[in-house]
Amino acid sequence: MSHSGYNKTQLALAKAIKMLCKPLIRLLIEKGITFPQFRELMKTLYVEVADESFALDNKKSSDSRIFVLTGVHRKDIKRIRQQATEQDSSIGSSASLSGEIVARWTSMPEYLDQAAKPKQLLKTSKNNEVGFDQLVCSVSKDIRPKTILDEWLRLNIIHIKDDYVILNKSAFVTNKEFNEMAYYLGHNMHDHMASCVNNILDENSPMLERSVYYSRLSKDSVEQLRTIANKKGNELLQDLNKQAIKFYDADKMKDDANNRMRLGVYWYQTQLNTDGESE
Repeated sequence: MSHSGYNKTQLALAKAIKMLCKPLIRLLIEKGITFPQFRELMKTLYVEVADESFALDNKKSSDSRIFVLTGVHRKDIKRIRQQATEQDSSIGSSASLSGEIVARWTSMPEYLDQAAKPKQLLKTSKNNEVGFDQLVCSVSKDIRPKTILDEWLRLNIIHIKDDYVILNKSAFVTNKEFNEMAYYLGHNMHDHMASCVNNILDENSPMLERSVYYSRLSKDSVEQLRTIANKKGNELLQDLNKQAIKFYDADKMKDDANNRMRLGVYWYQTQLNTDGESE
């Protein structure tokens, strides 16, 4: 990357952006999103973020101010702002609803067996025995349990045996369908990135953002650490999930219930290159 056109702060940031964007660019190329498409998306995002985060006195910024902030041409700014924004929320709502149902199934006492594992649930509650319909309705009464049942069967989140609904292990990482995986990619990485940006821009209110890094390890040692990380990470997320559900049920009808949170755990491993470095 050329150093021309950057001051020292911008250069440090540009180097970080180059590193964090490499996996993203790999994904875009793999899925056929070309540079011209990505460039147009970035234009739109520059205008949207400038509109959302850099208004003066809570007034809508002029095209000229957006141009000064972003460098995007005025004619593009005008076109972007005039375009009708059609947002398809079906993927997001479906993914978040599925996630909440799975979260309750894997943490609430009434849906767990004696080994604290998700119970096999009857399709329909009967004789005080909890059912899949009860689980879905505990999250949302606006959607029929059979709709979720049919969709989860299609996505291999569950299977049915002797009229019991059984949660597949793959459901613990949501499902394998690309649209929903992309949904979580965007939301999880957005919040991780937002936490990092907050810690750079607002030193007085740092958010939790930590990692452990070691190199020069054997593959066997890395795999042992991976096993430990999986176990400890799952324990942390499950414990927090149980507490969060209690808070959610207690808070959801309160006037000040307008905050959200996300805690993520990630693991990455790869071989060092010939220079002994890793991207």
